[in-house]
Amino acid sequence: MPIPVIDFSKLDGPGRAEVMAQIANGCEDWGFFQLVNHGIPVELLEKVKHVSSECYKLEREESFFKNSTPVKLLKNDNEWPPKTIGFKETMTEYRSELKKLAEKLMELMDENLGLPKGYIKKAFNGGEGDKAFFGTKVSHYPPCPHPEMVDGLRAHTDAGGIILLFQDDEVEGLEILKGGEWTDVQPIHNSIVINTGDQIEVLSNGRYKSTWHRIQSLPDRTRRSIASFYNPSYNATIGPATQLIEKENKDINQFGYPKFVFSDYMSIYTEQKFLPKEPRFQAVRFV
Repeated sequence: MPIPVIDFSKLDGPGRAEVMAQIANGCEDWGFFQLVNHGIPVELLEKVKHVSSECYKLEREESFFKNSTPVKLLKNDNEWPPKTIGFKETMTEYRSELKKLAEKLMELMDENLGLPKGYIKKAFNGGEGDKAFFGTKVSHYPPCPHPEMVDGLRAHTDAGGIILLFQDDEVEGLEILKGGEWTDVQPIHNSIVINTGDQIEVLSNGRYKSTWHRIQSLPDRTRRSIASFYNPSYNATIGPATQLIEKENKDINQFGYPKFVFSDYMSIYTEQKFLPKEPRFQAVRFV
């Protein structure tokens, strides 16, 4: 069964209710969905594909002379790869578009959950001048001659908030765990794959789910993956939204999800990323 595919262009028309219901279904039952017609210019997406592939090729060529990695983490204040023409300009524009899309999706999640507009965005900020983190990871998974012996990326849930993935639209490999079985996330040309992380599960008091997923290695093809993460500030305090807590459960210790500082959760997550998530929620309760 394929994950939900949502035509985002219908949001501002007569199909708005249908789109909102599809987003709710994607968040509640899947933890994943794909957006098509999301408003990001096709020309920009094609440029992103080009510069990321060119950057990877140049890094591979130079790897004989210096250490190189197939993963680049992009932030506004980091050192950008200098060799690829147009990389910084293209990725800066792309990241701006993705950040706007993420914040729009958070507003729609607020609406579906019955929360005030801007609730999730505000919850992700750590306080005065301490904003949420937005980073982009550009990855290339090279061919593996024996894919049955190793995963490209082991099964895990994502620690943060909302993840926006511009995956390779010609090479498969991403799988999610649904109903005890692994399901392929089939590539769709120029779509954006959305998944909800652990912090959205906590804020929604379990109504939205962070879902186990993995990357399978392939024997003969390189897979491109550009994932953007809209995460809480490390100083943000995360807990179930009070509007989503049943009135009879006023004692915070009775909730299934604790209240915690995101940096404390990350300290646990880095040690337990590939382990069940429920013990992480329990462990951070006592930090």
